[in-house]
Amino acid sequence: MNISVPRRVTKATAVAALAALALAGLTGTTASANPAAAAAAPDIPLANVKQHLTDLQSIATANGGNRAHGRTGYKASIDFVKAKLDAAGYTTTVQQFTSGGSTGYNLIADWPGGDPNQVLMAGSHLDSVTSGPGINDNGSGSAAVLETALAVARSGYQPTKHLRFGWWGAEELGLVGSKYYVAQLPTAERAKLSGYLNFDMIGSPNPGYFVYDDDPTIETTFKNYFAGLGVPTEIETEGDGRSDHASFKNVGVPVGGLFTGASRVKSSAQVQKWGGTATAFDRCYHSSCDTTSNINDTALDRNSDAIAHAIWTLSAGTTTPPGTVFENTADVSIPDNGAAVTSTVNVTGVTGNAPSNLAVGVDVVHTYRGDLVVDLVAPDGSVYSLSNRSGGSADNIVQTFTVNASSEVANGAWKLRVQDKASVDTGYISGFKLTFP
Repeated sequence: MNISVPRRVTKATAVAALAALALAGLTGTTASANPAAAAAAPDIPLANVKQHLTDLQSIATANGGNRAHGRTGYKASIDFVKAKLDAAGYTTTVQQFTSGGSTGYNLIADWPGGDPNQVLMAGSHLDSVTSGPGINDNGSGSAAVLETALAVARSGYQPTKHLRFGWWGAEELGLVGSKYYVAQLPTAERAKLSGYLNFDMIGSPNPGYFVYDDDPTIETTFKNYFAGLGVPTEIETEGDGRSDHASFKNVGVPVGGLFTGASRVKSSAQVQKWGGTATAFDRCYHSSCDTTSNINDTALDRNSDAIAHAIWTLSAGTTTPPGTVFENTADVSIPDNGAAVTSTVNVTGVTGNAPSNLAVGVDVVHTYRGDLVVDLVAPDGSVYSLSNRSGGSADNIVQTFTVNASSEVANGAWKLRVQDKASVDTGYISGFKLTFP
């Protein structure tokens, strides 16, 4: 294994990171919940991941040098991954769609067992650009997700949550495959997704270690793992919203993932942090030289193990026990007789719809509450009136409202919207929280 941290130390620190794992909030946001402890994930053999990359390279070489949407190399890649998963005991589904006049394919693999109302999903895009075989972009993510899925089967792992894996087509044409998958999911099925983990380019030859800044629980899980290795991380910004996690995030599914960099140049500070050179993270990005020679083994190894760690950690236990509170305590100024402002709480890990007795805690500091219109806005845009210029000349609104939100999917961005409808008096939103009974 080409990795600078001994395996025995790596696994010990990974277990320690598991024990220390706690839900973390977005800036100004907290979520009080305690996930069940997970068994330690197995080591993902680097040799196995690299063999998958060799096989994908061979497929590209035999099919005009690429594995792009609408080309024979892509369908052969789908067939290759599917055969591995079928042999391991997965239930696989090939989903067809059309883009640019050509048939595209997504591959979905479900591991038997687990709570069908709590689905943890991991995925990657399997297609390359037409100019090359796409071994880092994105054979690396596809191979690591495949080997993690095979590790689940080898270990006979039976998590609390249901595990699902996906390989997406036509990502290079605008996230086409993942958008199609999400669009085809009924709203009730989307609500069952407790999280989606995305892995797009995780073996860049001049690597950085980037973590998606999206769902706080998923983000913390990855950061804790790398901290256990002594590897510093940064928030991923180069491709933010440009890979398949965006398709899930846009419908309220909690998302996260890893990335080792593409065409952007590594800064001198990043060279000091991670080594390498002040050149592109991947000099062969979207080029014919994106072959098996375009992989950093250490980065691929670390990220493959991080994927397994996240799968094992996040699939164990229920993430939202009764009484879970999602809260935003960041102050938001309310303009006098001006436009409405909002405070946002991101709800994650809740199965199904919101309750019929959702407790909405409002803390608004204002010198004349009769000026204020206060609404709860659900993730789909539905509006629930909490206070409409009531309370006369009294100041402040510090109150818990009960809302029947049972028609709303629980997970997603909920907003407290406040507007001052008259002049003179001023104030601010001091706090907003949702309590799930």
